[in-house]
Amino acid sequence: MPEPAIKISGLSKHFGPTTALAGVDISLQPGEFLTIFGPNGSGKTTMMRIIASLSRPSTGSVELFGQNIRRAPAHARQRIGFVTHRSLLYSSLSGFQNVHFFARMFGVDNAADRAREILSAMGLEHRMDDKVSTYSRGMEQRCAIARALVHHPDVLLLDEPFSGLDPDATARLQTLLAGPEGESRTVILTSHDLTYGAKNADRVAILMRGHLGFTANVEQIAEGAMPDIYREHTRGNRG
Repeated sequence: MPEPAIKISGLSKHFGPTTALAGVDISLQPGEFLTIFGPNGSGKTTMMRIIASLSRPSTGSVELFGQNIRRAPAHARQRIGFVTHRSLLYSSLSGFQNVHFFARMFGVDNAADRAREILSAMGLEHRMDDKVSTYSRGMEQRCAIARALVHHPDVLLLDEPFSGLDPDATARLQTLLAGPEGESRTVILTSHDLTYGAKNADRVAILMRGHLGFTANVEQIAEGAMPDIYREHTRGNRG
């Protein structure tokens, strides 16, 4: 068995008296795609921020290809692409300038060409030289996805990435995830879209009040059964 791409052990996070995560354990092999479902407030974004080394856990650890991310956060960020609710873009710069900046920061070869390539793949070829401040919400999200992918990350964290995306942008992201660029990439997706999330993943999980209440390989789940499973496992656990 190869070394896990991501190994999460006993991960907990407390905000004062509030427990956001409570002893989460996950192990993903290189190239695996995990979708995590859960009600709002279940701890999904908190977990993703910890994996991305943007937040520290209260207890537990996250290892990226065998290396604890708390000991080498810069190394972890080099191998991770993160799309979250916030775009992490500079609104006073153009889309190209944003993505090119990140490409150069991560030492991408031919950074300008790569920035143009990934922006075009997300459908921004005609607006990449415009300031992000002039973008619609959907265009900003397209640019944020391009930024997250520009350095060919080994691990991609997608926290509700389809929020604000139109069908064309959604299809473009799906193509990038399924195409040659994504073949060996490990992906964790959080989503409320039970049909899409289950369809594109190797494994699914349900997070409730900081606990993983359900995990399964997608091949073990009957087609169309995920909504019923979700209702069963979240009944009485919302809020």
